Amino acid sequence: MRRSPANVRPGAADIVSQAAPDTDLSEGERARILAKAALFAPPPATLADGRRDLVGLTRDELAAEMVAIGEQPFRAKQLWHWIYHQGVTDFSRMPSIAKPMQAKLAERFVVGRPEATTVQTSTDGTRKFLFRYRDGQEVETVYIPSPDEDRGAVCISTQVGCTLSCKFCHTGTQKLVRNLGAAEIVGQFMAARDSYGEWPSPKDGTARHLSNIVVMGMGEPLYNYENTAKAMRIVMDNEGIALSRRRITLSTSGVVPMMDRCGAELNVNLAVSLHAVTNELRNEIVPLNRKYPIEELMAACRRYPGASNARRITFEYVMLRGVNDSPAEAHELVRLLKGLPAKVNLIPFNPWPGSPYKTSTGEAVRAFAEILEAGGYSSPVRRPRGRDISAACGQLKTESERVRRVKADAA
Repeated sequence: MRRSPANVRPGAADIVSQAAPDTDLSEGERARILAKAALFAPPPATLADGRRDLVGLTRDELAAEMVAIGEQPFRAKQLWHWIYHQGVTDFSRMPSIAKPMQAKLAERFVVGRPEATTVQTSTDGTRKFLFRYRDGQEVETVYIPSPDEDRGAVCISTQVGCTLSCKFCHTGTQKLVRNLGAAEIVGQFMAARDSYGEWPSPKDGTARHLSNIVVMGMGEPLYNYENTAKAMRIVMDNEGIALSRRRITLSTSGVVPMMDRCGAELNVNLAVSLHAVTNELRNEIVPLNRKYPIEELMAACRRYPGASNARRITFEYVMLRGVNDSPAEAHELVRLLKGLPAKVNLIPFNPWPGSPYKTSTGEAVRAFAEILEAGGYSSPVRRPRGRDISAACGQLKTESERVRRVKADAA
């Protein structure tokens, strides 16, 4: 099953570093991606009784809602503070708003949260939430505490299911049902904050328990770019949740045209799911590579703004025994990354029933890491977190899907 790194032509890394995108082609591809995303659009953020959810609206949209009910636009600033800085969901608990106005708002609007149908906490402190939305669809969100500090990252999802079908990923075996809306994406982080009581938003210099966001849960965020970008802009607004872009990492399997747009508009930290150093193998285990091969992917990484030694691009590399873990592949990875500020997360494969892959041996992982380190690239081995609650990399929404199938079969 192994593919030889000799299949990458000599000098490709140097050619890639000079590559430039074809503007017309990129625009056409972006339009195609956005049109396809519209086919999986989330349902309207409106309850059955007609009330509108205010979570997920931009400042301008919130002001427009206030004008539409005969109120002044400044009300949007007040609501923004209560919703995103204080975390309040009940209009009657917003004392800067007069009681008649509170009642008026309650008649027309809600400040929503996804319903946490299941919350599990691992022995290592990882906490997994199964969130259900108004149409009954579910996603999983994971809080991953730092092993060394009193803080951690919230891993959020952007789609119900996934369309990428990466061969080693259990989450990828689920079909794409629909995209999540901006309210449903930012709502995951807000509900996690509810769980830890981290409201109001900590000020600069104050410790945050939920200190980072990693957009690497269920789905490919760049295939749901507009909703994901809208949610991240809300998260980064300095009068609300106020997480800086340096505390947000977006993970992609390599949707090259949208990587350029993400860099230009959001410029959050970038993580790339690489997992192979030849097109032959990556075509097999990350099928998206057939559309955007390694050469194009690496060129997009080199174009990504803000990449520096202080803000490196992260490359995710799942270690598969006898498939992608040879010393030759480690040397080829060093060559691919040449001149690019980067680090490599080596991820031990998390086995799942029916998977043809096995976890690389500890010896193979150490040898791989040593070659990368010798080449000048930090290569920490990611410690599996939350395995006992199926919260580790590639495991999201597996048990909940099984339970739903069993219930359906029994009905």
